[in-house]
Amino acid sequence: MDETEGDREIDRKTRWAEDRTDWAEDRTLLANERTFAGWMRTGMAALAVAIGLKAVFGDFSPIWMAKAVATIFIVIAVLIFAAAARETRRAQRRISSHVAEAQGARRMLILAVLLSLGAIATGAILWLL
Repeated sequence: MDETEGDREIDRKTRWAEDRTDWAEDRTLLANERTFAGWMRTGMAALAVAIGLKAVFGDFSPIWMAKAVATIFIVIAVLIFAAAARETRRAQRRISSHVAEAQGARRMLILAVLLSLGAIATGAILWLL
């Protein structure tokens, strides 16, 4: 009934409990990835609203007002990307991966930075139009 591991005996219930804990940590790590993806989608939606505002209010007068409102949504998108990167890195530092092969925090940070740069470039283009 008991397995021997080195000098220590571990019963099946203890082994099963440890496995369940490991699986729970893996699920949490993967949930963190899904949450990050959700934040990225929300940031992209804010960016889409900014582009849509420019398209809808293209002939709006004064033009700077439509651009300013679009800029607000671009700033929101960048803040969302930054918050997502920060929170996913904090969560990954606290969680150990056992079997799951989750994306690395560095890869998610790079993605957030690239999307932020794209959002800022979009804002610059909107102001030049």
